[in-house]
This record gives sequence, C-alpha cells and structure tokens, in this order.
Amino acid sequence: MKIVQTFGETAAAAEAAIVQLEQRGATNTAKVDGVVQEILADVRARGDQAVRSYSAKFDGLGDETPLLVSREEMQAAWDETSEELKAAMRLAQANIRAFAEKQLPRAWSFRPSEGMEVGQIIRPLGSVGCYVPGGRYPLPSTLLMTVTPAQVAGVERIVVCSPKPARETLAAAWIATHEAAGVVEVYRVGGAQAVAAMAYGTETIGAVDKIVGPGNLYVTAAKVAVSQETGIDMPAGPTEIVVTSEVGDAAGIAADMVAQAEHDPEALAVLITSQTALAEAVAAEVEKQAAGNEIAKQSLAAQGHIFVTESAAEAQALTNRLAPEHLTVDSGADVRWVKNAGSVFIGHYAPQSMGDYISGPNHVLPTGRNGRVRGGLSVLDFVKVITVQQYTQAALREVGPHTIALAEAEGLVGHAESVRVRMR
Repeated sequence: MKIVQTFGETAAAAEAAIVQLEQRGATNTAKVDGVVQEILADVRARGDQAVRSYSAKFDGLGDETPLLVSREEMQAAWDETSEELKAAMRLAQANIRAFAEKQLPRAWSFRPSEGMEVGQIIRPLGSVGCYVPGGRYPLPSTLLMTVTPAQVAGVERIVVCSPKPARETLAAAWIATHEAAGVVEVYRVGGAQAVAAMAYGTETIGAVDKIVGPGNLYVTAAKVAVSQETGIDMPAGPTEIVVTSEVGDAAGIAADMVAQAEHDPEALAVLITSQTALAEAVAAEVEKQAAGNEIAKQSLAAQGHIFVTESAAEAQALTNRLAPEHLTVDSGADVRWVKNAGSVFIGHYAPQSMGDYISGPNHVLPTGRNGRVRGGLSVLDFVKVITVQQYTQAALREVGPHTIALAEAEGLVGHAESVRVRMR
C-alpha cells in the first residue's frame, strides 16, 4: 500500500486520489451497465428461459436442476452442519433479531388540538427479495442478516436468491424457515438475472415489492437499474473499509484491512492518520498479512490507500468526505465527529468481523459514498410508516379556514372547496 501525504509536495496527488474515491460508486457500476441492461431486458422478455440460460453460463446450473430449493434440501444441509456452526448461526440469528426488534418503529397518535387527531401506523411490506452472494465464498451470514429483520417486520413472503447456494447457506435458510415465522422461498439463481427475476417476475419466481442485499458490481448495477419499478435498499457493492486512527495497533488495523479486502478484488481499503510512524507500521503489516491471500493482495494493490494528514482534525474531515461502509475509530469519543458511515467499530477489541457475523447490527451497508444519506439495512427497510388523521366537525370548522387560506393562495380552488363544503 502506498503512503501519500495530503500536504506538501504530494498534496495534489492525494487530492486527485481522494476525488477518484469520492466518485467510486458511479464509476464502478458504469463498467458493467451495458451488460446488465442486456440481461435485464432478456429476463423481462423470456422469463425462466433467460434466467436458466445465464445461470447455466455463469453458475453451471444443470438443465434439470429446479430453480426452487426444496425444504428437504435445506433440512438435509442443516442436519449435515456441525454443532459448532449450528450454535454460531443460532447466536447470530438471535442477536440480529434482538437488534431488529429494538429498531422497530411504533404506532402512535396525539391531538394537536381538541377534535383533531394525527398519528402513524406501521405495516410490513408484502414481499421482499433477499440477494445472498455465493460466488467466491458461501455467505450464510448474509441470509440471516437479510431474512431475519424482514421476519421481525412481519413480511409475509420472503424470497432468497443465491447462485450455487452452498450447504452452509442452505443450512442458514433452514433455520430461517423452520425456526422463525414467515414463508421463505430459496432459489439457486444469482447475478443480474436474479435481480431481474425478483423485480419483473418469471414463471417460477414471483416479483417482489423490494430487493435488498449486497452483491458484486453486476448485482449492484442491476439493483440501481430496476429501482424505478421495484424498491431497493441501497447500492451495496464491493466492500469498503476505512480506519481512522492516531493510536491504533498496527497489526489489528492491518488484519481488519486484509479481512475486508479478501471479499472482492474491487474492495476498498483505506487508512487515514496524522501519524507517519503508524502509517508505515500498518503498510508493513498489511504486506505481511496479505502475503498468502491472493484476493486481498489484488484489492489492496489496486484500491489500497494510506493517507497521512497534517492533523487529526483533517483526518476526521477526510473520513466523513469518503463516507465509508465500515469505519474503525480509536475510542468512543471519536463517534462524536462521525457524520457519514455505514457502521462504526470502536477500538482495538471490536474487529469488523464481529459486525459481519455476530453483533446484531446489519452487515448489509451502504457503499459508494451512500453513507452520506443512509445507514445500513435495518428493520425499517421492511416496513411502511403510514400517517393517519381525523377531525371532528367542530375541529374542522376551527382549523379549516387556515387550509382554505393556504389553498386559495396557491390557486387550488378545489382544495379550498373540499374543506369549505364540509364546514357548512
């Protein structure tokens, strides 16, 4: 990893690199937009036939293999899972569920004035599609992270799409379907074709109201493309990590950077510090720890950055400017300056891997600077907040004239009359 100072002779080069990182979301998906649009159009036109064609080409799906995974397959996968992994899945599911239950919004109402009552009710989405990556690594954790909050929200129909779902993923599907509420359909389909199937519907896979979950550039580009017709959570593309530290442990920081970098050759890993000695120590540790990890080496070589700033305040400002998916800081006091991030990890004893699996907060997080406008996936993504209002006749007569005044000021005479006719 190259160390670049944001001041002095390298200031211009540092700024150019930072600007490029700021544009990473749109720049990355643009690479695959053409191919993705072709796949989406084909699936919309040919349905299952197109889905099978792409799944055979990219994932080796057999001609006779059903798209829908049976409950018997899921149960068999669970039965073949070690007790150690079963215990880990149960703990992860319990923590994710508990966190989601705390996040659930509540219904309420109040009376701003006599005879006028306003409030909100909470209703779950009717159906959601959960994308679970399955390319380089099986990700049973993502199945639990996406399905569990949907179940807590009360979503009636939950669809899971995952390419070549591994035994571990099917085991997680079993615990999600067998030991929790809600109908979960699991399909062995991935990539842009899975997003298209969930968005448009095919003969086998019914369309859903919203698609959630992380994926590679093709999946992310597909989600963005279908978002005009189907709800999505966010662009959740290749993994990002930023560590902003003044006093951190070099070995621990490097370990987190390598861990996130191994997800994908497109992953982003950044250290921001005002301490040159720490920057140099982390660079050395990263090189040593990534030595036997080819994917991490690729991503760190292509997207690994270490920025040395003039001050801690500059490091903090740069962090918020990058709006990273995962952010590690030194202490709880640092949270006060954090404005833009998907999820924050505090101190030496909070490795980001804990959040990826066990802690409870969701690991589906905003990438490509979307941390400026939202946080990670939560139970809020699976519910609708519907507002409610009612008046007595006396209250309408009291407040109605103000509505009439505003409506007439805007020239909307019909709006004014709809109130006036009820006040007589």
